[in-house]
Amino acid sequence: MIGRRTRTAGSLIAAGLWLAPAAPAQAQVGAFIDSLFGRKDEPAPEPEAAPAAPAPAPKKPAAKPAAKESSAKDASKDAAKTGSLKPGTKNSDKADHKATEPKVAAVGAPAAVAPSEPADAATLLAQANAYFNAMNTLTGSFMQIGADGRRIGGKLTLAKPGRLRFDYDQPSPLEVVADGTSVAVRDRKLATQDLYFIAQTPLKFLLREKIDLARDLTVTDVANDPGGVRISLEDRATLGGTSKIQLFFDAEMKTLSQWRITDPQGYVTTVQLSNLQRPKTVDGSLFFINYGRAEDKAMQQQIQQSQQPN
Repeated sequence: MIGRRTRTAGSLIAAGLWLAPAAPAQAQVGAFIDSLFGRKDEPAPEPEAAPAAPAPAPKKPAAKPAAKESSAKDASKDAAKTGSLKPGTKNSDKADHKATEPKVAAVGAPAAVAPSEPADAATLLAQANAYFNAMNTLTGSFMQIGADGRRIGGKLTLAKPGRLRFDYDQPSPLEVVADGTSVAVRDRKLATQDLYFIAQTPLKFLLREKIDLARDLTVTDVANDPGGVRISLEDRATLGGTSKIQLFFDAEMKTLSQWRITDPQGYVTTVQLSNLQRPKTVDGSLFFINYGRAEDKAMQQQIQQSQQPN
């Protein structure tokens, strides 16, 4: 019987500890799981405001310096308006900052769709949506590259909506299965599994029956790179914070070649895809998860019997 451990927001630290001392291949899967579900860290306490120092008693001789300071402030305001400051003027740093604020705001403006090429970016997003929405099944190979550069391969199987399976190559005994409701991380060697809520994963572009990238995620960039098309996204609904996602397509937007996830703590996991096929059907039992109920146990026995050689 497969042991069951349900993962919730507060227990992901335990998941990290469970996978941390494992072999390198298992540790890589642990990094992938962290990239999917986020690392749950305790938020840093907000710094307490320092008590205000008592104001010094006013002195009569301070009247003239105060007037000078007021004059300097007026000069700073005038300089901020004109965009120039005379050398040696007090509060010049603040005036410089004010003078450059419009430029900073312009640089930091959202770059989801470049104003000079709105049609191109919109067209590429529409093509990406069409690619994912036309995909009902998918099989292929993947190569996972962790933040430390280590690689581990495996097989990918998808059946929308919500069903996904990663089978890792040996020596890893782990497999990741989504059944449309939950995601199970199984250890075939230890006969255990850990359960996550499917909504915690940022892989919405693969799991949802219909996806609109601009509506369901936040588009931060659309670019034509030398090797193809790159679409950068953010998912603020991921457990632990915002996950950043980059999707890489070929130049004709016919094949998804890889995705790259940066989790809320900045760890990057890349998954490269190859040999992608769209079969008409896939075996539904590949996405079965045993929750420990009587009907689940009966279903698991049927699956095991069907897999035995005649």
